[in-house]
Amino acid sequence: MKRILIVEDEASIAELQRDYLEISGYHVDMENTGKSGLERALANDYDLLILDVMLPEMDGFEICKQVRSKKDIPILMVSAKKEDIDKIRGLGLGADDYISKPFSPSELVARVKAHLSRYERLIGGQTVKKEEISIRGLTIDKASRRVFVNGKEGSFTTKEFELLVFLASNPNIVFSKEHLFERIWGMDSMGDVTTVTVFIRKLREKIESDPSNPQYIETIWGAGYRFNV
Repeated sequence: MKRILIVEDEASIAELQRDYLEISGYHVDMENTGKSGLERALANDYDLLILDVMLPEMDGFEICKQVRSKKDIPILMVSAKKEDIDKIRGLGLGADDYISKPFSPSELVARVKAHLSRYERLIGGQTVKKEEISIRGLTIDKASRRVFVNGKEGSFTTKEFELLVFLASNPNIVFSKEHLFERIWGMDSMGDVTTVTVFIRKLREKIESDPSNPQYIETIWGAGYRFNV
C-alpha cells in the first residue's frame, strides 16, 4: 500500500484529503506544522508528499527544499495563493505539481494517482536496457539515471530527468509546452503549462554553459522547445 504524508494546518481540509485518499486505497498520515511535517517526511519512507504552502513554524517551500535534497519522491504543493510567482517558486524548489485552492478532492486523487504511476513506471521494477545518449559533452545514462556534463555528474529530479531524456531522444523536433506537459506529467486537462517553463529553465541551469544562450534546449518562439544536436 502506498504511503502518503499530508502536511496541512487546517484540520478539515487535511481530513477531507485523507478520507478521499484512503477510499482510493492509500495509507495516509497527517501533520499540522511545518517542523513536525519535515521531521516525519525525513524519518519515514513515504511514496508521496502533499504540502500546504502556509504552515506554522516552517512553510511548505522550505519543507520541499529540504525533502528534495534528500529524497526523490513526488511532492505536490497546495496553496490558496494563485499567483504564478508562487507556482514558479514551488516548482523551482523541486515540487512536481502545484494545486491552487479551492480544488475538488477527486482532482487531488487524480493527480496523486498520476504522479505515483509515472514515478513507478520510471524507477520501479522493470529491467531497463542500458542506453546512453551522448551529445557534445552531455551524457545521459538511461539505465542508471545519471547525467554528466563535460564529465561532471549533475543532480536531477525524476521529472527533470524524464523531460531531458524525452527531448534528447527526439532531437531537432519542436514540441509545444502543451505537448511536453501531457507527455511528462500526463495531466493536460488539469495542469498548468507554466510547469514546463520552470523545468526547462532548471534544465538549462544544469546542462548549459550559458543558460541565457542555450546550445542544447532552444526556445522556438510561439511554438515551443527543440533539442539541438
